[in-house]
Amino acid sequence: MKLLKRILFISIIVIFILALIFGLSGYNYYNKAVSEIALEEKVKQVQSDESFVKYDDLPKNLIDATVAVEDHRFWEHGSIDLVSIGRAIFSNIKAGEAKEGGSTITQQVSKNLYFMNDKYNRDRKIAELIMSSKLEKNYSKQQIFELYVNTIYYGNGYYGIKAAAKGYFNKDPKDLTLSECTLLAGVPNAPSKYAPTVNLELCKERQAKVIRSMVKYGYLSQDDADKISLGVGF
Repeated sequence: MKLLKRILFISIIVIFILALIFGLSGYNYYNKAVSEIALEEKVKQVQSDESFVKYDDLPKNLIDATVAVEDHRFWEHGSIDLVSIGRAIFSNIKAGEAKEGGSTITQQVSKNLYFMNDKYNRDRKIAELIMSSKLEKNYSKQQIFELYVNTIYYGNGYYGIKAAAKGYFNKDPKDLTLSECTLLAGVPNAPSKYAPTVNLELCKERQAKVIRSMVKYGYLSQDDADKISLGVGF
């Protein structure tokens, strides 16, 4: 019993030391990013772009569709969602491959703002978590969502919701229909696969998943969902 306790104690110490080392390394990665341009300045840079679309000018259907399929607990959790992370780990173990991620919308904003072109590694992931915490502390959920739809890639060379709405449908975001909103909400997960100009059938399958998610989480009735035309306009 004493030997077991000693092994457990040593294991805890080793884990603590490793966590400290990894945490400091990730913090240095984060610190380097914000030393080049502070978070406040980076956000202002995005917000001042002429193509920036404010939250109040986004169609509710686009907001609901995006949250439903990307991060359905977005309005409830903080910078990370432990429930989603746990579910993703379980699903991936069950599937025997990495099929589902647990990143929140806030984490994706962190990546889009600072780390999009950086090679994925442990330090970058820790830096994203720190950045996400800063975003949640200093900005409202509405502002974070704004940043998401204005920086995310919608495929076909379209960055941000204004470019995507204009490019795919020749409309301003506020004029998008429910069908168009559900289509666009599904693209950012994998633009090289789901962009309607790349593979319309896969785009429709993804759109159908968005619609099912909206029904599942109470954003849409099944009757209304059944009336949506998939791949509208293509």
